[in-house]
Amino acid sequence: MLHIDNLHAAVDGKAILNGLTLHVPKGQVHAVMGPNGSGKSTLAYVLAGRPGYEVTDGTAALDGQNILAMEPEERAAAGLFLAFQYPVEVPGVGFMTFLKTAINAQRAARGEEPMPALDLLKSIRKASRALGIGDDMLGRAVNAGFSGGEKKRAEVLQMALLGPRCAILDETDSGLDVDALKTVADGVNALRSPDRAFLIITHYQRLLDHIVPDRVHVLSQGRIARSGGPDLAQEVEAQGYGAA
Repeated sequence: MLHIDNLHAAVDGKAILNGLTLHVPKGQVHAVMGPNGSGKSTLAYVLAGRPGYEVTDGTAALDGQNILAMEPEERAAAGLFLAFQYPVEVPGVGFMTFLKTAINAQRAARGEEPMPALDLLKSIRKASRALGIGDDMLGRAVNAGFSGGEKKRAEVLQMALLGPRCAILDETDSGLDVDALKTVADGVNALRSPDRAFLIITHYQRLLDHIVPDRVHVLSQGRIARSGGPDLAQEVEAQGYGAA
């Protein structure tokens, strides 16, 4: 599903990714671990199309489509989703309005009619309840005044409603307490399916106690240094990245 081959990327002229190759088949969850500065977030931003990240070599395809040639909104329409490490506040934009606009934009990209308002409201509220998101959060501006845990739950809510083909979670566990971590992990696990792939980027093994990956990859100096099963995450946690 997601095929990354020999990917090189730079930021402000500095090389960050140095020949990264990674294949995530549909139906699988792959975790990428690595120390600060290894290129984890750069990988996520390059795939999502964030401005300022220059691809200098290599390819990245989703379902055979060259996503590097697409604008960010085209990548989203193709089924790519990125949950941010630090979701930003968007004052003045209501969360419900944001969700409705995003859902109907995706439907339009697929040639579908907008979802009827009542059906849309029912869908949002059903998904919200599963994540412990109340009407008070839905009534606020996007991420405005949200706690760290609320922001991450809001990201998972967006993912649940948009139903991406491939979801990238960029250090979603950052700043979460144990309860919030489990809530977010439960939301992700509920979305696992044979037709969807996940790429989970994390520093720590603790998230992978709740979202058990099919494969774990250790990133070092902009490339995959080692790959293995779920036990690799436990080994890194016990011995550090130097041993990996």
